[in-house]
Parts: sequence; structure tokens; C-alpha cells
Amino acid sequence: MARLNINPTRMNLSILKTKLETSKRGHKLLKDKQDELMRQFITLIKENKKLRLEVEDKLQDSFKAFLMASAAMSPEMLEEAIALPTTKTLVDIRKKNVMSVDVPEMEFITKKTSEDASRYPYGYAQTTSDLDSAIDNLTEVMEELLTLTQKEKASQLLANEIEKTRRRVNALEYKTIPDLEETIKYIRSKLDESERANITRLMKVKDIISKEEMKEEKLEKVNAELA
Repeated sequence: MARLNINPTRMNLSILKTKLETSKRGHKLLKDKQDELMRQFITLIKENKKLRLEVEDKLQDSFKAFLMASAAMSPEMLEEAIALPTTKTLVDIRKKNVMSVDVPEMEFITKKTSEDASRYPYGYAQTTSDLDSAIDNLTEVMEELLTLTQKEKASQLLANEIEKTRRRVNALEYKTIPDLEETIKYIRSKLDESERANITRLMKVKDIISKEEMKEEKLEKVNAELA
């Protein structure tokens, strides 16, 4: 704790009390936000881990099929078979606000290069069924791969926001609020000390006045007796 360098006046005391109340309210709100972010982050991490394992298994199956196709076809023939795609895929990215964090929402937009375009960009005469399986597996896993990308990016953004919120919570809890409380305590003690000093001075002044009044009364009595 460190006392703020501020004059111990009643106005400053009132200002600091308002700041302390605001800081405590902000600390509670940030703490609640941090807890909710952690809850959503943990849920997202669990979903991400499960989906990643599923995607890795499907990608592995697709790569195996592609390797089998590569073994049965010459490199030139394989390159020629997949050189001209029949579809064009775009990614539509939107934003979704989660606890003041803009996380992405992604969606594939697939367009055929022509109305009668086939799913496979090659003829069947010079290719193998393994290549068909590889393309089918990749096509099926693409949506899940995009979802996985979305969840991993959201996890990263939530983790960054949790770290920022944690620093703010700690700054309020261990720095701002204790400093304000220490300063308020100091100003109160100074004001109380000043008030006690004023009361002491007033009592001394009252005592002096009382003594002067008693002297005047005695002097009046003496004058009256002499008269």
C-alpha cells in the first residue's frame, strides 16, 4: 500500500470516497466478467480438444487414401487430375460479441465453376478410387476443420481477454483500492487531529474569556464597594 500525495481536506476525502466506491464496484464487475470468461474458455477448450482429435483422425484417413492414389498413379498424371478444380470456395467471416470479445464466425461459400461441373475435377479412366476417397474425405472434413479454426481463434481471443481482465482485477484489488483506503484513513486521522486541536484551542479561548469575565466582575464589585 502507498498513500497518495494529496492534501488532507474534506473535499478530497469526499472525492476519494467516491473513487473508492467506484473502484470496488468496478472490481466486482470485472471479477464477475473474469469468472464468466473462464467458464466459457474452459467449455470452449474441451470442445476444441474433442473436435481436434476427430479432425486429425479424418485427415489421417484422407492422407492415407491420397498416398495410396499417389502410389498407383504417376506424379504427372496426379498433378494433371487435380490441376483444374470444379468448385471455388470462399470463406465468409462474421463477428460475434462474447463478453466484449469479438470472436469470428466462419462459413464456407462453395460455388461451381459451371452448372454441370462434377464433384471430381478429373475423368475416371486414368484415376483410382483411392483418389476419389481422398477427395471425399477432405470435402467432409473441411466444415469441421473450419469449425476447429473458429474455436481455436475464439479460444486465443478469450485467453487474451482473460489475461487483460486479470491484470485489471489485480491492479484494483492490490493497488488502487488499498491505496485509496490508506489515503482515506490518513486524511480522516489528519482531520480528526485538526478537529481535536481546534476543540482544544476553543476550550483554551473559553477558559481565558471566563477568567477575564471573572476579573471584570471582581473589579466591578471592588469599584461598587469603594463607591
